[in-house]
Amino acid sequence: MFGYVRPVRPELKCRDFDLYRATYCGLCRCLRHRYGPIAPMLLNFDFTFLALLLWPAEPSFTPCSGRCHANPLIHKPMCPNSPALELAADESIILAWWKLRDTVGDEGVWKGLPARMLSTVLRPSYRKAARLRPEFDRTVRICLGELNRLEREKCASIDRTADTFARILQAAAPEEGTLGRVLSQMLYHLGRWIYLLDARDDLQEDIQRGRYNPLILRYGSQGGGQEFENTLSHSLELVGAAFQLGEFGCRAALLENIIYLGLPLVQRAVFDGSWIQIKKQKIWSNRE
Repeated sequence: MFGYVRPVRPELKCRDFDLYRATYCGLCRCLRHRYGPIAPMLLNFDFTFLALLLWPAEPSFTPCSGRCHANPLIHKPMCPNSPALELAADESIILAWWKLRDTVGDEGVWKGLPARMLSTVLRPSYRKAARLRPEFDRTVRICLGELNRLEREKCASIDRTADTFARILQAAAPEEGTLGRVLSQMLYHLGRWIYLLDARDDLQEDIQRGRYNPLILRYGSQGGGQEFENTLSHSLELVGAAFQLGEFGCRAALLENIIYLGLPLVQRAVFDGSWIQIKKQKIWSNRE
């Protein structure tokens, strides 16, 4: 999807890095088991973060061993199957399919052909995921419909457009109990941040191609500068404030790394132009 939600590898303790990789590999295996060999291609850092958030708090984790999807001859430590991984896997399929359909609508017949073909291949998996998570699928469909309408209207409000994606991510977590309310607030403000940061990341390309971007209509070709960066930082502050109210067990240190180090690093990189290089780096290599 976006890949903005990632840890800062050099600042991770070994056990936290092992936990992150085990969760990432466990989500990959869960996608493969539930949706076939193509589904792991949709794996991303953003839904690994969601799986970490959804996992019940526990003092320690015990990985299992499984075959790597990319290299079946290798066994890797992985988090065992769990409701958290299954929920993240199902929702990643739903969101990926709707994003492909949105791309088809944006790009037209010929430029949208690759997305159309991939969405056709993914349709059986999407239908299965939608049956398993009908409420999330309904929310995605409604919110993307609202966003499409705002785009057609050339809406200049960054709050109204960002709210549509924020509500999609907010719906990715159950709302029951205190932790559910914490996750709801975290994911809403994270979703707002992702949408607006992606708009900033795509700013020059959207200007060149004449595509809708709320930042162009609101701020012009400069994208808002410090004023806009401040609103992004405020969203991150709200994510962090909500996080402090939850209990996350052994995953707390890893989540802190992502929220307080990884997200601000990515934001700075998008603004200073270095994100195009950082996003190509492999998180498994000791570089960030």
